[in-house]
Amino acid sequence: MVRDKASLYILLFSIFLLSKGSFGSESRSKEAYVTLLYGDEFLLGVRVLGKSIRDTGSDKDMVALVSDGVSDYSKKLLKADGWKVEKISLLANPNQVHPTRFWGVYTKLKIFNMTDYKKVVYLDADTIVVKNIDDLFKCSKFCANLKHSERLNSGVMVVEPSEALFNDMMRKVKTLSSYTGGDQGFLNSYYPDFQNARVFDPSLSPEELKTRPVPDMERLSTLYNADVGLYMLANKWMVDDSKLHVIHYTLGPLKPWDWWTAWLVKPVEAWHSIRVNLEETLPGTGGGKNQNDELAVKFLFLLPLCALLFCIYRSIQVHEGSLFNQIRYLYYKIRSNGTLGYNGVSSLSTMNPSYQSKVPQHLGAVSVVVCFTALLISVGVSFLIVPRQIMPWTGLILVYEWAFTIFFLLFGCFLLLVHQHGKKMAVYTDSSSLDDSGKGHQRGGVSCDVTTLYYGCGMVFLAIAAVSLPYILGITALFVRLGLMVGVAIVLAAFMTYASEHLAIRWFLKGLEDRRETSRSRLLFILNSSLMKDLQILLSKCFTKVVSKRVYQFQEVGEQKKNKCRIFNDVRVTLIPTS
Repeated sequence: MVRDKASLYILLFSIFLLSKGSFGSESRSKEAYVTLLYGDEFLLGVRVLGKSIRDTGSDKDMVALVSDGVSDYSKKLLKADGWKVEKISLLANPNQVHPTRFWGVYTKLKIFNMTDYKKVVYLDADTIVVKNIDDLFKCSKFCANLKHSERLNSGVMVVEPSEALFNDMMRKVKTLSSYTGGDQGFLNSYYPDFQNARVFDPSLSPEELKTRPVPDMERLSTLYNADVGLYMLANKWMVDDSKLHVIHYTLGPLKPWDWWTAWLVKPVEAWHSIRVNLEETLPGTGGGKNQNDELAVKFLFLLPLCALLFCIYRSIQVHEGSLFNQIRYLYYKIRSNGTLGYNGVSSLSTMNPSYQSKVPQHLGAVSVVVCFTALLISVGVSFLIVPRQIMPWTGLILVYEWAFTIFFLLFGCFLLLVHQHGKKMAVYTDSSSLDDSGKGHQRGGVSCDVTTLYYGCGMVFLAIAAVSLPYILGITALFVRLGLMVGVAIVLAAFMTYASEHLAIRWFLKGLEDRRETSRSRLLFILNSSLMKDLQILLSKCFTKVVSKRVYQFQEVGEQKKNKCRIFNDVRVTLIPTS
């Protein structure tokens, strides 16, 4: 009897443990959303994807398969955001010829071996969920979307994991061709009849599904994989955008987390609207921010401003009151509608022929080449040093700030060299010819600086207009935007060609004039010194003569007084009688 009771207790306890294990396994979702992360570059995309899934009310597991290229900090951040992080090894691309960016894409096939889950929905890191997609778990064994109605797209897939299926893929991975050189091409070869599969209909009731045979694969509608590339071709969605579930940013290098993409692709606004609401799960990560990027932004923003303020301060110290004289000069000229020296609209053909003879023959062409070289360097360096994953407005302002700073530094140094060359050339130029060549032309350092300022402001205005004009006009079509930007850029290039040529000539002539003024000042100084010496000698001689004359007159007066005294004494002696 005791033995029977003991056996009964053991049986009940075993049932209890089994039931507890069963409930425990149910507490962990049997269905999950999965994404892949190869490196930290896509971290922000995964964070935004997870935020979009949770915003739709889904409570399914979110699993991030991460490779060795992902840092420990990124893994920690993903866990804080609610992702289950699983480390995986990369599958090498078996194709000898493939794009560099496809070196590890075959790793995506490992989702077919996630047998811990009954079904998984795979989403690329460059997708967002805008409406709940939990109904995708009703899809059959394999589901994907047909891209351009011909080939399946592996950016959004529903997979029923199976070890046998995964092993079969691994056996065929080297024999089946891939038209893309990556996993997507392989899956098209592995499922050759996919385009004939029926379309998944989530509105079917469970009773209707039971009456139908379970298909091996189904096609997802565009609502579950809305291709932004197709949107850009027509400047609109081909379906009702209020019914969209998943947006896929498939524009090659134009990823939504790169700040410049927002200025070209309108649907990126939806991605950023989710990004700005990211919680601060770790310090400094709210709104998708990165502490290193934030520090770099502050440094890049303040450095040019500090350099500008320092240059202004030094200029004021060196020139003292001349700066205010220049401002006053410019004010009165504008107020009186007067013309400034070195008229910016004058051309080389209107100059005095003797002036043209002093300008180096290829100076204008060299200046144009230097100008556009400085432009390419400044734009390239600006895009290189500005962090990619900052907010669109921040990125645009920083690129403009640094592009202008670097360009004006480079081209300004070139103009200073031209100015110095003009000074050197003036040494071999007769001063009289300089005077003759300058007839009919107003020259001066102030005027040349004002002309340079005019041209610089024109370049800045056109550069800003090239990007902002499509938005001011409300143009959203990508190709129209690009066309308008290119049009303004052509105008900018023409203006820069004209400005660079004429600025170089004017700075060269300014060097000639400055040298002449310096020589004239030295000559006047020498002449003044000689005149002063002659004047001193003359004054010294005059003073000596005056003093000598006065002394002589004084001596004469003294002699006369002495003679008078003698006469007086003689008379007095004569008049006084003797006793």
